[in-house]
Amino acid sequence: MAFFQRNLPRNLVQIHPHNVSNKDWVIVLEAGTIVGRSPQRFRVARATLERKVVTKRHIFSRPEHYLFIEGYDSRIHGVYFCPQLYAYDPDKMLVPLSGDEIGRLIGHALEGAIRQRRPWYQPSEPLPDEPIINAPMQSEFDTLVVDTPVMREATRTSRLASSVVQLPAPTVRD
Repeated sequence: MAFFQRNLPRNLVQIHPHNVSNKDWVIVLEAGTIVGRSPQRFRVARATLERKVVTKRHIFSRPEHYLFIEGYDSRIHGVYFCPQLYAYDPDKMLVPLSGDEIGRLIGHALEGAIRQRRPWYQPSEPLPDEPIINAPMQSEFDTLVVDTPVMREATRTSRLASSVVQLPAPTVRD
């Protein structure tokens, strides 16, 4: 029956019906486009609260919902939803994180799951079977603590500094 199926435009990403009306951040990560030496293997292509949802209806089945993302390419992009996250500022007040900061946190959490691919492809080459970012999602969390890389490094250096013990100078006996 594949003969009667319609091809969807490439900039539509299928989403679950629960995600149609929520107000979470839409984070689009881009991987495989940074060449040369770089500390990151991804970049935040887009982070927005705005979304355009397209609903496709078939005659005898439930409606399917798609997120329209301008310039989306399944070869290099991964799409994630995330609620508003907060961080403490130096005055111990909660401050909302921006979309780019949330995207960087998601990217750092998924960095090990980014597949290495060549950034070019031939015109006759089909789309890959697996996405560029392929990480199993955990379904339940009791608590999720996300540290920024800067905070992790500062914590590591403070632990090292506190573990240094001052020894007395050796005495020489005759």
